[in-house]
Amino acid sequence: APAWLRRLCGHLLSERLLRPGGVQAVVRGVLEGTDGEYGSFGSQHHKFRGGAGAEAAALDWRKCDAVGKILAACPQQCLSLEDYYRQVCPQILDLLHIQDKAAARQFQRVATTTLLIMAREQPQLAERHLLQPLLAPLRRCSEATELTLEGLTAGAVLVPEAELGSCVEDMLKVYVVGNDSSSLLLGSLQSVLGVVFSLYSFAKQNVSYLRSPCQEILLWFLEKAEREQSLAVLEGLAGLSSLVPTLHPQCQLRVGSEGGATVIVEETISDEDEALYQKISSEQCHVESLVELLSHCQKSGLAGDFFIRCLKELTQVAVEDEDEAAPNPAGEPGGSLLELEQYRARQGRRLLVLQLVAALCEGVSDTVFTDIEQVGRSSPPRPTLLGAPQGVHPPYAGASAALLPAQLKSSDFGVLKRLVPLLEELSRTYPEPLTQELASDVRVAICTHGACSPGTLGRRAGAGAQSPAGDPRRAPSPSARRERSKEQSREPGAPPAPCADGPAPAGLQELLLSAYDPQPPSRAAALRRLASLVTRRDPEALRLQEKLLQVFLENVQHEDAFVYLSAIQGIALLSSEYPEQILPVLLAQYECPAQGTEDAVAGATRMKLGEVLMRVTRALGDMVFQHREPLIRAFLRGARDPDSALRASSLSNLGELCQHLGFQLGSIVQEVTCCVTAIARTDPEAEVRRAAVHVVVLLLRGLSEKVTEVLRDVLRDLYRLLKHVAAAERDAATVLHAQLALEELDAAVRRVLFPPQTLQKKIVVLP
Repeated sequence: APAWLRRLCGHLLSERLLRPGGVQAVVRGVLEGTDGEYGSFGSQHHKFRGGAGAEAAALDWRKCDAVGKILAACPQQCLSLEDYYRQVCPQILDLLHIQDKAAARQFQRVATTTLLIMAREQPQLAERHLLQPLLAPLRRCSEATELTLEGLTAGAVLVPEAELGSCVEDMLKVYVVGNDSSSLLLGSLQSVLGVVFSLYSFAKQNVSYLRSPCQEILLWFLEKAEREQSLAVLEGLAGLSSLVPTLHPQCQLRVGSEGGATVIVEETISDEDEALYQKISSEQCHVESLVELLSHCQKSGLAGDFFIRCLKELTQVAVEDEDEAAPNPAGEPGGSLLELEQYRARQGRRLLVLQLVAALCEGVSDTVFTDIEQVGRSSPPRPTLLGAPQGVHPPYAGASAALLPAQLKSSDFGVLKRLVPLLEELSRTYPEPLTQELASDVRVAICTHGACSPGTLGRRAGAGAQSPAGDPRRAPSPSARRERSKEQSREPGAPPAPCADGPAPAGLQELLLSAYDPQPPSRAAALRRLASLVTRRDPEALRLQEKLLQVFLENVQHEDAFVYLSAIQGIALLSSEYPEQILPVLLAQYECPAQGTEDAVAGATRMKLGEVLMRVTRALGDMVFQHREPLIRAFLRGARDPDSALRASSLSNLGELCQHLGFQLGSIVQEVTCCVTAIARTDPEAEVRRAAVHVVVLLLRGLSEKVTEVLRDVLRDLYRLLKHVAAAERDAATVLHAQLALEELDAAVRRVLFPPQTLQKKIVVLP
């Protein structure tokens, strides 16, 4: 086009852009490619050819990005950059709230791209005109904001439900979907992260759609920020520092009528006991929410690093307790109010640290350490080795014991050898015999590079002894077992003590009794020793396989993670040895839980049994084909359970089983397809729909080259399902799974339609 025409079109387009509603009009005209009032100007100004409508524009993300770059550039007609941002930025934020479903995705993409470009090119203006208005509802109720409550009565709404929900959804679109981890965006998000965490904790207690977006925002920040910054933020969320402003103490969250939440002015509680109860309940809920959040950060090692930091805080608490031998300052007549407040603050911090460590040990301790270096860093200094409370063994001892059964490299033992002096001193001087024995076993295992593991060293007690009087399930203490061993060694005709490779029947009976010990560490140790007997195919243990199965199944229901994971490992090992006898029992309990148990307990037990079944499937390999139908039938029934967590777990197991079976699925693929399609379209829970789509992803990956052959009859239905999910699903993770499945399907079909051409040499003998 001539230069004068380009200048005229650009002038008209910029003039329309600065009018009220001009941004939306220009974006709509350019993206839709229509012949309307502004579509022709947009096409000429931006040199875009008219598309095939909204559907074509939705697929052309490059066009959306180009429009975002145009909007981020200040036109020449504007008097100043500040004036342009003041007029355009509110309209850009309005693009995030487009209700038209056909155009919402394109407009949101344009808005997110424009915001990120502005934040990158003009950070101060972008923060003032974009990020601050975006986060205004959360900052209004933040602890860092001075609230002016004049004229507001108790119970007055400070942030309405619609405004709060829209703010959280906009943050999800800009931060998580935009996925730009610049310092400006991370810093602006950190300023309201405490309020988001309070909202997440509140949504976790109630039925609210805000739980999932708040969790994704928190996890995104913890993943994208630097490790030290993430750890500092976690300390702030836990209440150990004031780095992260939380919800204002005069604000309170209430359940909204539309499934969201509202922020109101807190009502004054006259009853001191009730106020104290609510404060303690809120702190407990915050700690539980933080532990659940950390359970999603274990693979990255963030949970382990934070656990180590909490252990160091606990060590500091032990040192302060030893230093503070003086009486309570509150009881001193000369103690000032300032000293009293400082003392109470220290005591509150200590209680918080203890509560946090206890919750982490209960929630994520079994799998918190993903790196052997973290185990080495978890050891305390030698002066505070014995400062831990009685009844709690040091964490590095338990962590080392948990990691030793795994496949460790020689370099890993080099790291663990730094713990040997501490473990030796612990085994000699710690007040609890059980911890002494555990430390001694771990020390020997490290020194022998795992040749003598803690599971085998613990059986050095003498044979032929019975449990003491009282509870028949109570196992004798380690000190009692050592005393009996010494007495037998002093008797002239006593037989030699059994070696670790083959315990006597009396020793096996002692292990079975220890599997019911009230103390979780002793019970878990006994279960792991029983599992090691099954691994070595001990004849006495295999002869009592039914008894062992009963012991393992009963311990699966235990609430301690170390106990039930040890039981799961034992059942998996036993089932891989005798699948014909064990699998029917497991499948029966998975489909029909024990009568008389609560629904929550039964659901948790069934999910644990599902993990057992999947471990058995991996161990059987190709031999799992003969157990294909009962396994798939059990998971299909679990996918229709009223408990959403069990439905998601069953679908996850079903997907992994289908991936393992591959072309051996056969005609049962019809049932799997029907089930997955119905759940992905109709299930009310996002995590269940997400698991259903993930089944399709795993199925396509497992079949690989044989997709078109095995799924010939259902391929079209699966394709339609994935397209429907990609277009209509609101959950971002489910849409991502659908896109991954479409990519797998596209690659498989392309390999069939366009096989790679290879050059072959053929020698033909002519007659």
